[in-house]
Amino acid sequence: MTTDSSLKRGLAVLRLFAQHPSQDPRGHTAAEVAALLGRERSQVSRILRSLETARFLRRDPASLRYSVAWELYARAQQITEARLRRDGRTALEGVAADTGECAYLGVLRGASSVTILESMPPALSSFVSWVGRAYPAYCSDAGQALLFDADDTEVAAVFARTAFVRHGPNTPADLDDFLARLNTARKRGYTIVDQEAEPGLYSLAAPVRDFRGEIVAAVQVVGPRRRLEPATAACADSVVRWSDWLTAALRSTDHETDEETDEETDKKTDKKTDKETDKKTDGKSDRD
Repeated sequence: MTTDSSLKRGLAVLRLFAQHPSQDPRGHTAAEVAALLGRERSQVSRILRSLETARFLRRDPASLRYSVAWELYARAQQITEARLRRDGRTALEGVAADTGECAYLGVLRGASSVTILESMPPALSSFVSWVGRAYPAYCSDAGQALLFDADDTEVAAVFARTAFVRHGPNTPADLDDFLARLNTARKRGYTIVDQEAEPGLYSLAAPVRDFRGEIVAAVQVVGPRRRLEPATAACADSVVRWSDWLTAALRSTDHETDEETDEETDKKTDKKTDKETDKKTDGKSDRD
């Protein structure tokens, strides 16, 4: 696929595989893809073969059905991680500007939440950096947000080897206590951790989802309870708004909205071919 039009058609096919998963575990047939896209089967078959050659898709030799290749998932994951760091910084700067407090982006690593990005207002820039540092997920705002989609069994597996050590006056006592707080946070749409991580510390967080709809990070705002607790509503509005913004950024395909239609492209291609044919014919006539 060398032309701009072919690339756009190929991306449309890949988007279809993401948005319309086949009921057959072996994937879609060329006819199914053509019907879903509203295109000619022969044209779609050429695109599918090209995507297979490029190892974006794989074809089952028995059924001749196409499915997404693992290499595409790996590439998508790399792009997501790069975008998370690039656009995550913008989101944290937005939270810090809104609240005047420190903002962080956390991910889940085992039973801990780990900070991968941070943004601090100038007045608080002397604070110690948390980037790269891990904290027990059972008593952190990010830990709850990162486990929003996990069921009780999955949460229990995460904390299977974790002792619920007391870090603050309100640290969850055990798994059941954590699950109750997690359920409340889900209904609320964001987490509030009030002196669970350490005395006097107050924080809020909201989950960030990738192109698959899976939670990959949490936007957080953290500060002294005396300042943040009275401003809970404003802080919640900021972390939810910026986590939604970051989710939209990770899901964006960045494709142009003013793309040429395939018919227009085909017409241009036909005209170009006709001109080239005329030139060759004229040249031959001159030689004759």
